Amino acid sequence: MSEELNLSYVQEPIATAPPEVRQIIDRVRQAEKDKLYMRIPYKINEDILLIVKDVIR
Repeated sequence: MSEELNLSYVQEPIATAPPEVRQIIDRVRQAEKDKLYMRIPYKINEDILLIVKDVIR
């Protein structure tokens, strides 16, 4: 039971975030997941910056 509480506590900021923030989180998570096979995730910082700029527009 305490494990469930800990997980909900961790997820709470994401669950209560505005839609734009959740969209950024989801897209960054997917971008990182797409590069997991790489030893050095090439241009991940640039990808994240583009995601943030795209959502803000």
